[in-house]
This record gives sequence, structure tokens and C-alpha cells, in this order.
Amino acid sequence: MAEPAPAPKPPPRPVSIAFDVMGADHGPAEIVRGAVALTLGNDEIHAVLVGDRAAIDEALSQVRYNAERVAVHHAPTFVAMDEKPSAALDAKPDASVMVAARLVRDGEADALVSAGNTGAGVLACAKHFGLIPGVRRAALATVYPTAATHGQKNDPFSLILDVGATVDASADDLVAFAVMGAAYARIISKNLDPTVALLSNGTESSKGPPRVVEANAKLGLLSGMRFIGNVEGVDIPKGTADVIVCDGFVGNVCLKMLEGVSETVMELAKYAYKEKLLWRAGLAMLSGGIERIKEVTDWEQYGGAPILGFDRLFIKAHGRSKARAITNAGKVAAKAVANDLARAIQDALPKVG
Repeated sequence: MAEPAPAPKPPPRPVSIAFDVMGADHGPAEIVRGAVALTLGNDEIHAVLVGDRAAIDEALSQVRYNAERVAVHHAPTFVAMDEKPSAALDAKPDASVMVAARLVRDGEADALVSAGNTGAGVLACAKHFGLIPGVRRAALATVYPTAATHGQKNDPFSLILDVGATVDASADDLVAFAVMGAAYARIISKNLDPTVALLSNGTESSKGPPRVVEANAKLGLLSGMRFIGNVEGVDIPKGTADVIVCDGFVGNVCLKMLEGVSETVMELAKYAYKEKLLWRAGLAMLSGGIERIKEVTDWEQYGGAPILGFDRLFIKAHGRSKARAITNAGKVAAKAVANDLARAIQDALPKVG
């Protein structure tokens, strides 16, 4: 008698993403548009829109959406960009980002995406999520543009962490950041063997404050990681490493500098175009290069960056995000959930000696 055919596997459960709709620079409408666009034609992603129900319903009335894949969860208030995060969350325990984090904690959503107040988002996650075993401090990572692709890397972006969540990181924290960043690069960028470096004031292993020197020694002994040693600030835009590790103070300064440089380049190009015919002709000759700069500095195409170290996922989108950026932030969140990023990090951490 023939063996019965195995029962077909059930389809994968849709990934549910909680979008904090409130507090971004362009208001709820852009967040709603981006979240809804993510679900159109995609049975594998559901969106939970968290915020003022009236504002969300108004935004939904302006777009086409599938009601089976979009839910609304009311939150009576939110944290504004100019508010102090801790005080605001104490005064507003039901702010939209707190409500969204609770939905993720309780399993009603798999990930959180917010373009609101960064500090409030980090604190909401710290309150409602747990840290992955072996991680002492979470890290805010960001994707940044580089000059070239190399090795298995097939995109012009690299990762730097921390950029603000942990200002005073120890050597062990820096090692954990390296492990988390490498796991993220493997899953999100499909870079199977990412290069990892420490940011310091010299490439020699002895350069930098004691915690950086100690972290360099520990990372040099870590198996399963392609650690290339120290890099300097000049190496960041060159793409010398796929993952660059530093504490939150240094990383935040670097992030603001990178944003400022890209904006200045574009402003100078606009000024030159208006001022003189000769400059205009020169810019025409350089148009391909300028378009390349615009392309690699376009943060909307990668949407958001993760807070790494928590057992649940939070993707922080830029405060100026419009619909396209929110859609792409949602795609990053869905990919991280589908590939179980937290588990990948946890599996790598026991190798830390």
C-alpha cells in the first residue's frame, strides 16, 4: 500500500507591522500612505496603524487599501519631536509609540516602525521589550552611503552603530554591537561575509581609548566574523568596511556630519546652476556623478534603521519620511522578522568570549 502523501505545509503567517502614525514631520497622512502601499498586492504583510483614529480614518479615505490587511488601533496622544522623551512618556503612557510597542510585546504585531521622536521610540522599546540574552545595551544603527561596492556586497550602503542609543559603551558592548551589525548585514543586505571594523583615531590596534583597544583585541579572537581592525573617519564614506562599530556619542556626530555633507553638496550644486553659465556647463558635464551622489544619499530608498539588541524589532524611519520611505522601512522590518533577526543575533552572541 502506497504511503500517503505528506500534508501540505500551511502558508506562512503574515508579518504584522505596527506603524506609529503620529509625530512625524509630515503628519499622519504620509505614514498611512506608506503603510497601506506596503500591503497592496502583498498577502504576506499586514499593517496596524496606531494613532488618533479620526486622523487615520481621514488619511485612509484618501487612498485605496484592502481592509483585510489594514487595521486601526486608537492611541489618544503622541510624543512630539520637540518634547523630552522621558518626561513625555511619563505624562503620556498611552502615546502612540508606547501603544505600538505594547502591541509588539503582546504578539499582536511582529515589528514596530516609527518616524516620530527617536528618543521616545527607544525608551518605549526599552520599557516593553527585553534585551537578547548576552546583550547589555541596545544600539541604534543607521545605513549610510559609500563610494563603492566590493566583495559580496551588492549595494552602496554600509552600517554604522551605535549612533545614539548607548553613549558610553564598554568594550563588551562594542563587541556585541559588532556581532549584531554583522547579523543585520547578512540578513538585510544579503552580504554573507560582511567586513567589520572599529572606528578609531588610527588604524593601529593600539589607537583609541582603552575600551576601543580592548574591543579590538576581543574582536580579533572572535571566530565567525571578518574583523578587519580599526578604521578612521575618512574610511566611512569610502566603504572600507560593511559594518563600522563605535559608541553612541561618536556615531551620532558621524551621522549628523554625513547628513550635512550630502545636503551641502546638493545645495552647492543648485547654487552653482543658478549663478553662472560656465558653472552650469560644468555641472552638466558632471551630471552623472551628481545623480550618483543623489542616489546613494537618498535615505528614502532604505527607509529606516534598526534598534538592535532587543528581542523585538523596531525600525526607526527618518522624521522627514514620506510615503516611499515608510514603505521601504516596512519592507526592512518584514524581511528582518521573516529571517528572525533576533534569533540570528542570539545564535552569534555565544561565540563572544
